[in-house]
Amino acid sequence: MDIHSYSRPDRVRVRHLELDLDVRFARRILEGSVTLHFEPAAAPELVLDTRDLEIRAVENAVGFHLGGRDPILGAPLTIPLSRGAAWVRIHYATSPGASGLQWLEPPQTAARRHPFLYTQSQAIHARSWIPLQDTPAVGVTFDAQVRTPAGFGAVMGARMDGDRFHMEQPIPSYLIALAAGELAFRELGPRSGVYAEPPLVEAAAREFADTEAMIRAAEELYGPYRWGRYDLLVLPPSFPFGGMENPRLTFTTPTILAGDRSLVSLVAHELAHSWSGNLVTNATWSDFWLNEGFTVYVERRIVEKVYGRERERMEAVLGRRELDREMAGLADSDRALHLDLTARDPDDACTLVPYEKGALLLATIERAVGRARFDAFLRGYFDHFAFRSITTADFLEYIRRELPNAVPLEEWIYGSGIPAGAAEPHSDAFARVEGGWPSDTSAWSTQEWLHFLRSLDRPDMPHLECAFHLTESGNAEILSQWLLMAIRAWYVPAFPKIEEFLCSAGRRKFLKPLYSELMKTPEGEARARRIYARARAGYHPIAQSSIDGIVGPPG
Repeated sequence: MDIHSYSRPDRVRVRHLELDLDVRFARRILEGSVTLHFEPAAAPELVLDTRDLEIRAVENAVGFHLGGRDPILGAPLTIPLSRGAAWVRIHYATSPGASGLQWLEPPQTAARRHPFLYTQSQAIHARSWIPLQDTPAVGVTFDAQVRTPAGFGAVMGARMDGDRFHMEQPIPSYLIALAAGELAFRELGPRSGVYAEPPLVEAAAREFADTEAMIRAAEELYGPYRWGRYDLLVLPPSFPFGGMENPRLTFTTPTILAGDRSLVSLVAHELAHSWSGNLVTNATWSDFWLNEGFTVYVERRIVEKVYGRERERMEAVLGRRELDREMAGLADSDRALHLDLTARDPDDACTLVPYEKGALLLATIERAVGRARFDAFLRGYFDHFAFRSITTADFLEYIRRELPNAVPLEEWIYGSGIPAGAAEPHSDAFARVEGGWPSDTSAWSTQEWLHFLRSLDRPDMPHLECAFHLTESGNAEILSQWLLMAIRAWYVPAFPKIEEFLCSAGRRKFLKPLYSELMKTPEGEARARRIYARARAGYHPIAQSSIDGIVGPPG
């Protein structure tokens, strides 16, 4: 049982969806129908997950009942079934405030000409735009037709045929994705390309030029890519995450367009999900580390093959240090890999623990058994569980059979710290940027800049700004680190940039630390509340929920 879903797939399991939707920008809704196909029903009813949907009618059923709304789970939709029924069609419309949809006005887009829509279904937001079994334990195929006003393009994470879309491989609900707006496309390789708004598409194509090399690297390690094409969509800056691994169409933030490909490990991460997460999926959100820990490990193996060992080591060290920083502020229960999310929103699981601690566990197993043996294990793992959703218990059973006694797994997975003997990463490159004022930074990577800035104990902010003009950095990672330092040091000349950045970027990775740091002092708290009152409407609902918890909703 998935505690975050009302559905009972053990009784009736949906296998295929047919979506027929109209995008209504003026009303900020999707409306149309979804047909759900399942094996001939032996159970008397089908129970689906919904959140703030207007259910208008249900075909091929004996009525329907929409239950009471839970603030986390939404409302169950119960559909009594005739004996032997194998499908139902639900006519419905979304709410303008649907948590899985963001409707952007023209000024919030790069071109500033037309509105834009995108979905974000992870973790349990698919139910806000489709009535379905919204659990990662259920994989479905789907067909869709999406109609948009003239001049707009629609894309989905699926094989595209005009305004029709087809996903032949079963995927969980959180990976169903849709976007609509003014889009351009550029090929990257024989099976990859990038969509973006016209002002960004050329820069995005240059930034993502190594995508085909990444696909080949991943295939050499873990077997064939099984999803046909691998395209990317660069979204407007309100997108709350770095990326989202929707099969065949990764969604990405524009904040990785640094101009030098120094931040494209995010592309490697989302591509890695094509094996860990999309192919082998966590069955519940308590098992989230099975998606993300494996993916960070695979991401770094791809980065190593494409960009070299030194780049991979720098990123691993930065990730390890950020893990320590975040764990210091978490409850013991949230420092474990397997999480107890009873009565909690599964979005709460999205800390660095499942990502970095999970990857560190796999790196420790690799060191214990040897890289060649561990590579063979992972390739077998992806083949064995392909297109299945598994739990931590399933993983433990498999690894104990294939790699017995490699590391103390129980301590790693259920314990609240980092066990002794972890395979701690080390970077020789970082040693070169420590201990003194740099004489030449012209060849520094983003990773070296981040290490340098984070290693300064009492930074001389005016001196740093005069030497490096960090307030005007076009690299979002470097800029956000500098702005965080500016808040801590109360470096007033950077305050206009802090407000500008918080009002233009919606990525939670940047928002949460900056708002949290502002809230530590009375002066900062007043500034945070003023900025948030101005910026909140432009954030995605997921980001709004996170920052509401830090600053409080504008009153």
